Amino acid sequence: MSRDTDASSTEPEPGGPVSVVDGTLPPGANHGAAATGRRMALDVHGRLRAMILRGELAPGSVLLQAEMARRLGVSRTPMREAFRLLQEEGLIDARPDQRARVRAVDPEDLDSVYGARIMLETLAVTTTAKRLTGADLDRMSELLERMKAVADDEEKPDEWYAAHHEFHRVTTQAVGAQLQRSLSSLAEHSDRYVRLAQLGVPGSRARAQQEHEALLAALKTNDEAQAARVVALHLARTALSVMADVAPEYEPATTRSALRIAGGGPA
Repeated sequence: MSRDTDASSTEPEPGGPVSVVDGTLPPGANHGAAATGRRMALDVHGRLRAMILRGELAPGSVLLQAEMARRLGVSRTPMREAFRLLQEEGLIDARPDQRARVRAVDPEDLDSVYGARIMLETLAVTTTAKRLTGADLDRMSELLERMKAVADDEEKPDEWYAAHHEFHRVTTQAVGAQLQRSLSSLAEHSDRYVRLAQLGVPGSRARAQQEHEALLAALKTNDEAQAARVVALHLARTALSVMADVAPEYEPATTRSALRIAGGGPA
């Protein structure tokens, strides 16, 4: 068999591990072991996902299960499940009899993600604007200061992203749990594109800082319409910047339509 089948190999491992791929247990399997295996698979998935979103595993990179298992110090069983989850999310291609690869940037995916995010986040921001307290606004100011302090520090990129995520979370915190989950999922999916925008556009973080400050100013004055416009333009700028870099021939109709609707003006 070719080595190219590594991504989909299913050979058993010593000790007869419990399969967590389909959630079923073989006869006599221990339920506690299955739960542990599931947790391990989710941990491995999270680690690989972060490496892809941070760009440590670049688009087009070949991923071999055996090699990644050695790199992360785990067995092949959780690695197989992690690969399956990554494929479901669209972050890797792992077809049978082929090596898994980190997916290249898909302009249609980018367009869809940002179109949805513009619509949902402007809705959440306008809903939250009425309920923000002085402590919330102070928290947002603190997060902006933190983002500004580490913006140019190449050794602390994750600190900037953590503050960035928290800032956007506070601005949308008043909506219900279902919408919160959707927003969180879209924001995580957007990480890859935010990082690409910052790599490809010099001064991107400085521009983002200005837009975040404009959003905070609108929220402080209870100007919901202006807050929605700022959010829509802020998100659209990221999407359109990445699109212009990776797929200039693609027309981002969804992002432009969302911007026109949510931003209250022409795209």
